[in-house]
This record gives sequence, structure tokens and C-alpha cells, in this order.
Amino acid sequence: MRKSPLQYFLYLSISAAIVTIVLKSYAYYITGSVGFMSDALESFVNLFAAIFALLMLIISQKPADKKHMYGHSKAEYFSSAAEGALIIIAAFSIIRSAIPRIFNPVSIENVDLGLILSFIASLVNLGVGSVLISHGKKKKSLILEADGRHLMTDVWTSLGVIVGIIIVKFTGWYIVDPIIALFVAVNIMYTGYKLIKRSAKGLMDATIPDEDMKRIIVYLDSLKSRQIEYHSLMTRVAGQRKFIFFHLLVPGDWTVKHGHDCADEIEEHIISMFTEPVTVDTHLEPVEDPASMNDIGIDRIH
Repeated sequence: MRKSPLQYFLYLSISAAIVTIVLKSYAYYITGSVGFMSDALESFVNLFAAIFALLMLIISQKPADKKHMYGHSKAEYFSSAAEGALIIIAAFSIIRSAIPRIFNPVSIENVDLGLILSFIASLVNLGVGSVLISHGKKKKSLILEADGRHLMTDVWTSLGVIVGIIIVKFTGWYIVDPIIALFVAVNIMYTGYKLIKRSAKGLMDATIPDEDMKRIIVYLDSLKSRQIEYHSLMTRVAGQRKFIFFHLLVPGDWTVKHGHDCADEIEEHIISMFTEPVTVDTHLEPVEDPASMNDIGIDRIH
């Protein structure tokens, strides 16, 4: 299977994680700051998350097969949920390390060099995170967007740590170091929660966005002038792909070919309304037949 262009963005994320791990770990080593330690830990999470995201992206872009006839696009949600869980785990690890320092503050050494290393690491994450979010939204890839947002939380982590260390440097208030770390932990924990919530929504076959649904309804309503009606409009989203299903009600005296040609035309038009992959499936019924009103929704009425 040919590599997806999206994979190269995750290779970029993995490279950024390795670079920032080296920079932040050394900053922690030379300063002894719990803030820098928490920052380095977050970058380790970034690395594991990016590797897992790459694996899920490869799986999600496999073509449909006999056991997965609707494709593998939902694998993206597992990646996003895993990233959210890893973020929350990292947050708890930061809290665990920071609380003892509140009651027993520890002095920090080599502050200037530590700040420089952390700032460079932040610039790396800012650049790569912005690229991933931008292309994730453009390509409708939850994996890229989630990984990019993960990196951006790391940027906020680093900025919080940098501010805390600067305060410590000029005031000697060593208790500020663990307090800043706790605030950062709460912030990234909320980000992790949002990623998990979004993934759960996708795994439960959430409908397409409201604005997309409105566009489809407006188009289908316009078909009444051609004696074509519809019902049982159902949609769902799986990763980058949208699934749209509805029943077309046409005059019973139409030929099968005429009805089929109209259905093809309508399906193609709806597909052309989107830039991302879309699967449109229609079911043709005679509008005069009362039985056609018994299968609105996922369960047929007997």
C-alpha cells in the first residue's frame, strides 16, 4: 500500500518529540526543576502518542475488505482517544511530582541555560503543532489535528514552566516552580478530556455537522419540483469519511432505469458538495405505496 502524504506529517511530529525530549531532559538535568521535569515528561508522551497515531493512520487508510466492508477509517478515533488518555496520565504524573515540592521547595540551578533550552523546544513544538493542526483541518484528519493539539498543549506547558522559572530566578520563591506545574497539569488534563469526548462521539456514529446536513436537506427539498421526495435521511461520520443514506420516493409509473438514473445523479451531486470522502447510498421506492412509509429510520415498522 502506498504511503499517505499524511504519514509524513506524523514523521515530523515524531522527530519534533525526539528533539524536545533531548532539550527538556537536559534542562531538567542541569536545573533540578520539577517544572522542567514535567515538561520533559509531556514530550515523552508526545513521542508515544505520535508513534501510535502513525500506526492508526496506516490502519485507517487501508481499503475496505471482506471483514471491514466500510473501511478502517474509525481507527482514527482510537488514536485520538489514546492521545487524550496519555495526556491525562501525564497530567497526574506532573501533579504527583509537584505536590511534594510545595511542602519542601528545592532550589534551582543553571536557570538561564535551562530557560534557553526550554524556549527552543517550545518553538519546535509551536511550529510543528501549527502545521499538523492546519493540515489536519484541511484534510479532515482527526489524527493529525489531535496530534497537533497535543503539541500545542506542550507549548502551553513550556510557557507556564518558563514563566514560573523566571519568577523563581528573580524572587527566590522556589514554591512557584511546583505551583506552576500544577496549573499546567490541570490545563492539559482538560485538553485530554476533550480529545476523549470527541473520540467517543465518533465511535458512537455521530451525525455529520449541522451545516452539512442543512446543505443536503436544502438540495433534497429542491427535488420536489421534479416529483422526487425523500425520507429516512441518516448520516454518520467515521474519521475522514462521511456516510449519507436516505430513501428516494419517485412516481410508481417511472421505469426502473429512469429512477435509477435519477438516483445516480442525486448521489453524484451530493458527493460533489464535499471535499472529503463521502459515501452516499439511496433506496428507491414508489411514492404511492403506503408500505414505503414503514421503513423510516433504522427499524422497519410492521
